[in-house]
Amino acid sequence: MGAPRITPRITRSRLTVATVLTALSALVAAALVAAALVAAPASAHGAAMLPGSRTYLCWKDGLTPNGAIVPNNPACAAAVAQSGPNSLYNWFAVLRSDGAGRMSGFIPDGKLCSGGAVVYDFSGFDLPRADWPVTHLTSGASVRIKYNKWAAHPGTFRSYITKDTWSPTRPLAWSDLESTPFDSVTDPPSVGSPGNEDAYYYWDARLPSGKSGRHIIYTVWQRSDSNETFYGCSDVVFDGGSGEVTGVGPGGSSPSPSPSASPSPSPSPSPSASPSASPSPSTSPGPGGCAATYTIANQWQGGFQGEVTVRNTGTASIGGWTVGWTLPSGQTITQVWNGTATQSGGSVTVRNVGYNGALAPNASTTFGFLGNASGAVTAPSSVTCTAA
Repeated sequence: MGAPRITPRITRSRLTVATVLTALSALVAAALVAAALVAAPASAHGAAMLPGSRTYLCWKDGLTPNGAIVPNNPACAAAVAQSGPNSLYNWFAVLRSDGAGRMSGFIPDGKLCSGGAVVYDFSGFDLPRADWPVTHLTSGASVRIKYNKWAAHPGTFRSYITKDTWSPTRPLAWSDLESTPFDSVTDPPSVGSPGNEDAYYYWDARLPSGKSGRHIIYTVWQRSDSNETFYGCSDVVFDGGSGEVTGVGPGGSSPSPSPSASPSPSPSPSPSASPSASPSPSTSPGPGGCAATYTIANQWQGGFQGEVTVRNTGTASIGGWTVGWTLPSGQTITQVWNGTATQSGGSVTVRNVGYNGALAPNASTTFGFLGNASGAVTAPSSVTCTAA
């Protein structure tokens, strides 16, 4: 009797194992592809463009022709030093996929601007500083808000404003925000194809009245088709502006007026700190004269925010103006908007920019600035104004 024929059994066994291994490999590959497809939508989706969020304006600030991002603004540079350049390449990704619209109790105090994000490091954008890029607005005005649509999702946008007691020198806490949003909109219209800067949602909102000086507009975008929620800080100053942005790019002052911001006829700002006006505004002689009134709009330990109102006090229109004053001891100017400043020792001169030089009789305009102070913050003894 010959030996048993076992070759077919071995062949069948080998074929079975090979078949199983092939099937398992296919299943694993399919699972990995499925996981990638599920994870992809959480990568990045959008951020506020007007008023610009910190990540968006810092990205704009650092753009170069060769594609590298090199921050010019000192606050943006500090943020990148802490969080790395990926935080700007992914400026549209300040999100929590498990947010479900949650705010206080979910994101810790001091982490609001980064949204407590875990996919990318945005912690540098929580830094308490007074030199972030800023959008100039008018309290009580109607403004066209734009929010980038890197990926399109249904959902609700809520906008909050800081209280008058907030200071840019401390990390933003939930107690610094007004408890009720000043604006909320669900599924607003949009333009453009997702995946680029030109695609955005837009809607008109009424800005809070009775605000002046530096503030943060905090935006929460809660998707209605998932728990994913986006968070962002937009630094603004209520100084009579119409959407101009300063603190971006080389030189840090390139206003770009936006016609979509339409100031209300009679805003009534109330400063968060007791204002201090200069005692004797100066008027230049002639039919086209001007006067300048200096106000300390806000102050904190080591710094302050000032505003100067320039008024045409003559009987004829003027085409430009120049304001000057001598800084009190221990003060320096660090940033100016709605004007072009030069400083020599303690003497400061601010001239109009292109869009706010022409003033009809009795018309006025305002420029603002930030400063450092080593002691008590006081107004200068006199302020001069010369019409051109």
